[in-house]
Amino acid sequence: MVKLDIISDPICPWCYIGKTLLDRALESRPHHPFTVEWHPFQLNPDMPKDGMDRRTYLEAKFGGQDGAVEAYKPVLERAEAAGLDIDFGAITRTPNTIDAHRMIHWAGIEGRQTPMAMALFRAYFDEARDIGDAEVLADIADGLEMDAALIRRLLASDADVDDIRARDTQCREMGVTGVPTFIVARQHAVPGCQPTDLWLKVIDELVADDKEA
Repeated sequence: MVKLDIISDPICPWCYIGKTLLDRALESRPHHPFTVEWHPFQLNPDMPKDGMDRRTYLEAKFGGQDGAVEAYKPVLERAEAAGLDIDFGAITRTPNTIDAHRMIHWAGIEGRQTPMAMALFRAYFDEARDIGDAEVLADIADGLEMDAALIRRLLASDADVDDIRARDTQCREMGVTGVPTFIVARQHAVPGCQPTDLWLKVIDELVADDKEA
């Protein structure tokens, strides 16, 4: 097996698109060698705990509504090309994602890390849900057959907050400045939203190298 580390944030549209394109390659190569692990990276580490109004956030970040619209044009184009129907206009909150990252960590303990990461993407981008809200997160956990009551108790505590922040810091110290970033076999960094064909090539090369070994 080959380790594929994915450094990501659940509110990053490029991460959602990039994982969708990777999944197409994995589906085309069902005997691929990858074992996937997700790692936290907060795009907005200084976001208030309760998040903020999305329009206010975007206009501040991109210098007004026109700047925000222009910045998201390529995102919408790539999402549409990937078969994703993201309605950014329906998203009303930009959350602090520390709790969403905790959810991915806890799901990983139960072997559900990738399903949780994808459920968070879908909840935020497809359903316009506030994934900074504890009840929303508990409901997502319940949908993955995790203990929603336990999740509520954990979210009400500071469990694993320091660990998530430390891992985020570690990614930045490794040189990661944006997400998604994929690391193949613990040594080859593949930054950004990559096309399915690239992943097919990577998989085929790994399989060929294994046969020659």
